[in-house]
Amino acid sequence: MATSETPRSGSVQSVERAAELLELLADAGGEAALSELATSTGLPLPTIHRLMRTLLALGYVRQLPSRRYALGPRLIRLGESAGRQLGADARPFLAEIASELGESANLAMIDRDMVVYIAQASSAHSMRMFTEVGRRVFTHCTGVGKAVLAQLDDDAVREIVRRVGMPAATEHSLTEIDALLAELAVIRERGYAIDEGEQEIGVRCYAVPVPGAPTPTALSVSGPDSRVTDAFGEKAVPALQRRAAAIGAALLQA
Repeated sequence: MATSETPRSGSVQSVERAAELLELLADAGGEAALSELATSTGLPLPTIHRLMRTLLALGYVRQLPSRRYALGPRLIRLGESAGRQLGADARPFLAEIASELGESANLAMIDRDMVVYIAQASSAHSMRMFTEVGRRVFTHCTGVGKAVLAQLDDDAVREIVRRVGMPAATEHSLTEIDALLAELAVIRERGYAIDEGEQEIGVRCYAVPVPGAPTPTALSVSGPDSRVTDAFGEKAVPALQRRAAAIGAALLQA
């Protein structure tokens, strides 16, 4: 079948295939062989080779000394630009959360096996949580990280942990994969994650997934555990879920 054919959906098939290959590379940890991509897509090897050579020429993939293909540097600029735009679109919703709940709100998304903060609205309290936009943290010991991981299947979570490990940020951090998977099952069931001083002692965080985001994304509110109590969480979770749904809807309309 020629790559210039247009599927019934009206999209261009060669573009769909190229995008699928980039997503497969990302899911495979950033690199794969042509034969692996052919097996995953069911496409003929010559078709895969032609598409990958085009992506290579454009800088969207690169070829390693092992002859395997990896994601290319040109994607970094696109990802950073998309992240900034997503942060800008979400910032009004974060400001609403910070105003309503009185604590700092954050938006974060998964990036290269970590979570990166892409937007924040600060609390008005003199003692408040501040996370620098662009900061990257481990997924297993943060509220946003666990809310992101809960959107993946267990095999994908295991692969992330295999690549980056589970270092303890505090004495409360999870350090065993089975304990993490058990907690993710609870998060999927109840719809939100809690960071109980796992990233920083004395800090508590509630986080929820953002539905409809193109990559797993989470919205959170955090502050000192003296203020961010169980009673606070009963009010915070519905507020977060409303804003997460609004952010997701905005993304779908973009």
